Amino acid sequence: MIEFEIIIKAIIVGALSGGAIAAGAARMFRAPEIQGMGAFRTLGEMNACNGDSVSHFSFGLGFFITSAASAIGTGALTQDILHRVIPNWTAAVINLNKKKDYTKTISSNLIVGAIIGASVFVFLTTASGLVPKNIAEVAGNILAPASTNMINIVMPLIFLWAALDAGQTVGAYALVLAGVMQMISGNSLPGIIFGILAGTLAQEKGTKDKSFRLMLAVIVIMICMIAYFRGFHKTILGLF
Repeated sequence: MIEFEIIIKAIIVGALSGGAIAAGAARMFRAPEIQGMGAFRTLGEMNACNGDSVSHFSFGLGFFITSAASAIGTGALTQDILHRVIPNWTAAVINLNKKKDYTKTISSNLIVGAIIGASVFVFLTTASGLVPKNIAEVAGNILAPASTNMINIVMPLIFLWAALDAGQTVGAYALVLAGVMQMISGNSLPGIIFGILAGTLAQEKGTKDKSFRLMLAVIVIMICMIAYFRGFHKTILGLF
């Protein structure tokens, strides 16, 4: 019963995210001057495959194998699934026999991406059942602490290093907001990212610019909401 529920949820999440990411990948080729963060990496990698179905499939397969191993070991899906596997496998199917061009078929990308996304998510969320229980427990005891340290220690340090390297203003905002988020959630990484966004705007446009003030207001609201839903306000009130 639990596995059936997991499969249904995986189909829904995989179809929605797969369709959206595949259609978004096609859209990137129509609006190359306005892109979201991280889009240029996917755009460049798909350009490198040059519409060849075998190249797109092989490129996605390599990251699918490593993502499957990661999902079995840690129980978490990597960003490669959405950034690399689904867009490239969708392009491989759309461009099969070169009858269509995936850069010009947003609606087809949406449908094919949804099907591939649902299939990939179902496989990855149920793949742990293929591993013998005793091996899964041993792997979990080793990999779970490793992934926790990666998320809580290594990644914040890498992002903080990048923030400090971007300038004094960006570094200062990242340090302050990292400390705030560490107290609230026990993970400074979201605060560092908030700091990079706000610090970059302050450094490039000044603190009196409307976009900076809007960004700062959004960040403050988000931090307050996180603090509330994590019960941090009760901890503060308990001190008095």
